[in-house]
Amino acid sequence: MHEVIDQLLSKMRSVWLRRWYAVAAAWLIAVVGWAVVYSIPLRYEASTRVYIDTQSILKPLMSGLAVNAPIEQQVNVMTRTLLSRPNMEKVARMTDMDLKAKTGKDMEHLITGLMDDVRMSTAGQENLYLITYRNPNPKIAKNVVQSLLTILVEGSLGSKRKDTDSAKRFIDDQVKSYALKLTTSENALKDFKQKHLGLMPGQGVDYFARLQQAQSALNDAELSLKEAQNRHDALKKELASADDTDESTLGIDASANPELDGRINKLKADLDRYRLTYTEQHPDIIAVKRIIAQLEAQKKQEAKLKKSPGSNASTNPYRQQLSISLAQADADIASLKARVAEFTNRFNQLKNAANMVPQVEAEYTQLMRNYDIDRKNYDALLTRSQSAQMSEDMESKTDVIDFKVIDPPYVPPAPSFPNRLQLYSLVLLLSVAGGVLIAFVVSQVRPTVVDRASIADVTEYPVLGSVSMVWNDTQTQARRKGLIAWVSSIGALLSAYAVVMGITLIAARSAA
Repeated sequence: MHEVIDQLLSKMRSVWLRRWYAVAAAWLIAVVGWAVVYSIPLRYEASTRVYIDTQSILKPLMSGLAVNAPIEQQVNVMTRTLLSRPNMEKVARMTDMDLKAKTGKDMEHLITGLMDDVRMSTAGQENLYLITYRNPNPKIAKNVVQSLLTILVEGSLGSKRKDTDSAKRFIDDQVKSYALKLTTSENALKDFKQKHLGLMPGQGVDYFARLQQAQSALNDAELSLKEAQNRHDALKKELASADDTDESTLGIDASANPELDGRINKLKADLDRYRLTYTEQHPDIIAVKRIIAQLEAQKKQEAKLKKSPGSNASTNPYRQQLSISLAQADADIASLKARVAEFTNRFNQLKNAANMVPQVEAEYTQLMRNYDIDRKNYDALLTRSQSAQMSEDMESKTDVIDFKVIDPPYVPPAPSFPNRLQLYSLVLLLSVAGGVLIAFVVSQVRPTVVDRASIADVTEYPVLGSVSMVWNDTQTQARRKGLIAWVSSIGALLSAYAVVMGITLIAARSAA
């Protein structure tokens, strides 16, 4: 430890012997440094703080009705693109800085300088931004910051509305296109239904169910026809085997037959009722007319038989009843035959068209699929078009993004750069450190023996003794004068520093 201290003291003595080199170097560094600091042009910093409010009350209220764009993403893009080259060119034109650029190279230098000097950073809170710019002219600095603030507000609103208009225009074009497609699909579906009427699926039962119903109806009609024919044959046999009963003894008028008259009246009433529903060619009407004609002819025949002597067949009521039942059976058979023929025709038509049903159903399914797709897309696009219109109205009438200028563009009266007081002090410290370093370097280049340890290190021989230097009065006075001169030079350096600082303070106060 003592050796380290001894070496350190030895170095300090070597530097002290070269103290005039230190003073000269300190003066040189100080003068040059202060001159450099003084030559740095003053720059004034303009700044503004703006808060971008994205928490609009309309955003939750219009959720699901209007299209809510990602506001935070828009703000991020706006802040990142504010310092782009196109915006810097706008700033140069808005502040008339481009008038000083005579050539393209000058303009490029101007734009590059703006991009390097303009700063935009967060101010410690979300969506709170600080815009700063430095320039030797405080007016230009303020105009640049004001221009950037204007571009931030107007540019963001303009681009947002431009995007909304473009999106709405595209959606409206798609709505018109799909409206035309939907109309074409509806017309094709209508023509297909008209062309294949009766073969269309759905509407309660499908085609094959109708074919089965027609088959069942035909079978029921044929069964009813067989039953009517069997009943007719039984009545005919019974009528042939019936015995006539003489009614002449009963005192009944031969020309009157209440049973036949009632039956004829009933059939006439039925005929009037059928005419309200069917035409004269309907099988039921034809059968009823034939029965009425038969009954009237029977009535006349019975009247003749009653008038002729020995005739009693027409006066048998049982035979008359059988005749009426037989005539009714004939009418039922005729009606059922017509019904069987109609059901047979329907069944044959449905059966002949059975091969067309799968193809018709496939084509109908394809048409319905295309129609459903067009309808779904049209409804979705129409809903989005209304949402886009609502969004456009909301953006035009309200502020979804609200720009609040916390601090308007402001330039302090004192320059923000350079801080000459600090720089002058830093130059003084550097000059002192530089002087000491120069003295140390000189002492190492031209070493001097200052103590016995140094002699031992140089000669590598032990030192047996030393002789002290005895200064006479002349030498002592010369050494004292040299020390005073050195201290005076250091004092002069500090005085020069004080003068420079004073002048700087006076200039700053006068500028304020």
